[in-house]
Amino acid sequence: MSSAAHAVARPTRDQVDTRRELVGSSQGLRQILDSIQMVAQTDSSVLIQGETGTGKELIASAIHAASPRGAGPFIKVNCAAMPAGLLESELFGHERGAFTGAFTQTTGRFQLAHQGTLFLDEIGELPLELQPKLLRVLQEQEFERLGSARTIRVDVRIVAATNQDLEHMVDTRRFRADLFYRINVFPVQLPPLRDRKEDIRLLVRHFVDQFSRLMNKECYEIPDEVMETLRMHRWPGNVRELQNVIERAMIMSPGPDLRLPPGELNQKPKPNAAARVRTLAEAERDHILQVLRQVNGVVGGRHGAAAHLGVARTSLIAKMRRLGIEHERGAAMSPSGCPA
Repeated sequence: MSSAAHAVARPTRDQVDTRRELVGSSQGLRQILDSIQMVAQTDSSVLIQGETGTGKELIASAIHAASPRGAGPFIKVNCAAMPAGLLESELFGHERGAFTGAFTQTTGRFQLAHQGTLFLDEIGELPLELQPKLLRVLQEQEFERLGSARTIRVDVRIVAATNQDLEHMVDTRRFRADLFYRINVFPVQLPPLRDRKEDIRLLVRHFVDQFSRLMNKECYEIPDEVMETLRMHRWPGNVRELQNVIERAMIMSPGPDLRLPPGELNQKPKPNAAARVRTLAEAERDHILQVLRQVNGVVGGRHGAAAHLGVARTSLIAKMRRLGIEHERGAAMSPSGCPA
């Protein structure tokens, strides 16, 4: 082992749920695990929200495994992976001859998930025309296959996930409010990896051990400078990005010390701060301010900002408060959101 490397302690049983590979000891993760244990014992719908790569499917699987339905099926559907016509058939099944190319009867995912859990990933991509049918299944636990009038009853628990702002989608009429309230009974917000820096050491060690076994290599040590580089990165791709980086490093490191490929994670910020990617909240705030300036600060009415944005006046006022936008009617809006 090189003098620059030291042994990073392997995660203990208290830091790793080995059945689910949820690794970490940060307060945020511990709170999520505690909430999972509480909601798992119920049949309530759960909505998992978080950035891409934060582990939403792992959390959904953990909820199922800890629930009384744990011995039943855990069925996954990615709502963004197929067009609306095929997605309806995927969820509810179809009869032979229901549409062109339907040569056999097909069982849908809802029926396959009977007495288990159905995980609806990327539910924000669910087409509007399918949302009433999904709402009916959640409310009544029954549906019909495409091309059939026979009602099928099921016993299914729903866990949904999204990286989108569903409340904003409700405000802009891209997602049904009644469906949102039905799936959002128990919300779980996953923190990004940049807010869990104390977990990065444990995750790095976990992935190094994992890939050592998969690649049949000796277990690598992690030099201090490599660990510090990994800790200081902002991880826009979160845990999934970290996992991929460690896998590449394991492939390219001759051993026994883990080495990052040249240039890995060394992207320097561009000197022009205006060139950075804005967050969704920043873009939304700027757009609302622009509309308010156009209508001279009027929020309600036929010609107010709410009408221009296609949202209810009360919804716009609530969103302005969340985004820190203050205004006075008839006052021009400055870039800061205050009267000029």
